[in-house]
Amino acid sequence: MATQPSERTLRAELLGRNVEFNYSETWLAYSMLGLRVVMAWVFLQAGLEKLFEGGLADPLAWSSVGFLQNAVADANPLQGLFLFFAEYAAIIDPMVVFGQILIGLALLFGVLFRFAALMGAIMMSMFWTAAWQGGLTAGFPMENGYFINSSFVYMLLLFGLGAWGAGRILGVDRALEETELVRNAPGLRYLLG
Repeated sequence: MATQPSERTLRAELLGRNVEFNYSETWLAYSMLGLRVVMAWVFLQAGLEKLFEGGLADPLAWSSVGFLQNAVADANPLQGLFLFFAEYAAIIDPMVVFGQILIGLALLFGVLFRFAALMGAIMMSMFWTAAWQGGLTAGFPMENGYFINSSFVYMLLLFGLGAWGAGRILGVDRALEETELVRNAPGLRYLLG
């Protein structure tokens, strides 16, 4: 059976057997675009909620101090790091708020996508480690289980979307990669895509 041009075959060795998977590049692109928009919404919504928590009269009323001082479990091996961050909330809070908004916009429009995905994944890794209620010997317990929570899933999604270059799909990065600046400095491609 002949495959259509937009369909490819992925060959893998699975449990000592050669396995072939057929996939459609078109549907892969649609799914990546969908995941990109969903992740953009997650970041934009979180950042905008924080920005306007105090209303228009006090747009930067949100503070991470209460969470950093009280919500990180005593058994969390990184608790000291989060207590350190609480001392510098005047720096950390705007980084979180505007970081989430800028990451969300970059993901939505596909601008500097890989850089934004990396920054988002780093942010998600910090949220994930803050949720640990114990260390390695306890299995990194979390409120609803062990090891995996939504922040961990978001982190993996962002790494995957960055690896696939999801910013090129109906994104600004596709046009940026064609510019003379990027052609003359190919290292910039690591930020795009």
